[in-house]
Amino acid sequence: MKRKVTKAIFPVAGLGTRFLPATKSIPKEIMTLVDRPLIQYAIDEARAAGIKEFIFVTSRGKSALEDYFDHANELEAHLRRSGRDELLAILKSTNMESGAIAYIRQHKALGLGHAVWCARRLVGNEPFAVLLPDDVIAADKPCLQQMVEVHAETGGNIVAAMEVPHSKTSSYGILDVKEDLGALVSVRGMVEKPAMDSAPSNLAVIGRYILTPAILRNLDRIKAGSGGEIQLTDAIAEEIARSDNVFGFRFRGQRFDCGSKAGFLQATVAFALARPDLRDELTEFLNELTAMRRAAE
Repeated sequence: MKRKVTKAIFPVAGLGTRFLPATKSIPKEIMTLVDRPLIQYAIDEARAAGIKEFIFVTSRGKSALEDYFDHANELEAHLRRSGRDELLAILKSTNMESGAIAYIRQHKALGLGHAVWCARRLVGNEPFAVLLPDDVIAADKPCLQQMVEVHAETGGNIVAAMEVPHSKTSSYGILDVKEDLGALVSVRGMVEKPAMDSAPSNLAVIGRYILTPAILRNLDRIKAGSGGEIQLTDAIAEEIARSDNVFGFRFRGQRFDCGSKAGFLQATVAFALARPDLRDELTEFLNELTAMRRAAE
């Protein structure tokens, strides 16, 4: 019997140096995309997929994350007295109940594999999800929910994947495809950030995973690899060699790399244009801006 995926790890220990000076005082995951912080998008996606236990792997300086998910009693009382029920409902939707969320410190920046390994005792012997908040995915059905449904049929390990230009394969973990079944592909290997001329495909792994406990056991044995870090890719590759139960999944949706400034701006525009309360005014502004730039040329 396949076990349901009810636990998720959120690696949020990074320093966010690409967004300095903003991240000097606030965690990158708290930066707002329209009117919600990045981490809220990941949490909402996980909830939609049936996740019940949320495990944050953090580092020093991330206390604002803990505060964000706490109850803001004074603010809630103020909104209640003011009769602002709509805002009160939005605020309450960000709360996490006691026992649903746990925080673990990653004391050394040793990579994604190490961050996942830090949560091993809370995960235990059951499948679990990993969500990287930098990857924000706009989709009619949330990406992780799509993956959970596939996992219920296939079991094993599933990594979200998307086609990227061959010129950008060196920025991703790339799948070596064994058999292409359409949305699902069986995998014979994974290569971390290969050069363009040696990449086995252009199918890149992005920040959504459903993994088995075997991956944690593999991480126990793995030594530091690329960049002196313990790579999650290496642990997954070891599992491919041992049990041939790793699949790539072409999810339906659009991924935005909010770990980069350009990606963050693109996501901001895309998500704002999807909002009925913002679309018309923003569209008018963008049209005017485009016209002004053309006139200047």
